[in-house]
Amino acid sequence: MVSKNQIKLITSLVQKKYRKQHGLFIAEGVKVIDELLHSNFELDHIFMTKPIFFDVDEKKKTIVTDSELKKISALTTSNDSLAIFKIPKDKKIIKEGLIVALDDIRDPGNLGTIIRLCDWFGIEQLICSEQTVDLYNPKVVQATMGSISRVNVSYVNLKVTLEELNLPIYGTFMDGENIYKNNLKQSAVIVLGNEANGISSEIEKIATHKISIPRFGNLQVTESLNVATATAIVLSEFKRGT
Repeated sequence: MVSKNQIKLITSLVQKKYRKQHGLFIAEGVKVIDELLHSNFELDHIFMTKPIFFDVDEKKKTIVTDSELKKISALTTSNDSLAIFKIPKDKKIIKEGLIVALDDIRDPGNLGTIIRLCDWFGIEQLICSEQTVDLYNPKVVQATMGSISRVNVSYVNLKVTLEELNLPIYGTFMDGENIYKNNLKQSAVIVLGNEANGISSEIEKIATHKISIPRFGNLQVTESLNVATATAIVLSEFKRGT
């Protein structure tokens, strides 16, 4: 059974200010929870509709009904399990190899997918502007499918941090140079911009390379690619031949 106080706490974690206040975030579904259980994230408690996660201390598990889980779920269709994890302390930024930087990404699904892509392509460091959607937003956590445990994500003053890294900065622009004809460096920062406005003028000024994904359609009227889709293409090209 889940208490009224637990329901109040868990449902409050949908909002960033309460996640920050309590130092907790939620994850839902067996796959996501299992990935986090086998990482450095510290479990607070699991609520589930049937006996699972047999290796977890019984004191940290509670069996609940489907209706109770629905009350605490952040998903439109609740899963069979929800866990509360402690938000870890920020880690130091990894300053070598390929780094992905996000300039004001607002959609939780995009951020979660980009984290998953970084994991797939072996990108260890993701840098986010302070305005980028929160890493521990439930929709972000869900979209990462556990990759949140394997990518170091940092929220920073993006301009200052990029200048301090002293690495080539590849900005993705509609009018940039064809990425397929570019000699891409393997120790660099790849910057992707806001869904609606692209890379900000402040970050554009410090980009050392402007690259683009060319359109091949006959009409060439498509405005832009989804930022997560663009990330997949760009990372694939940077990794090709390595």
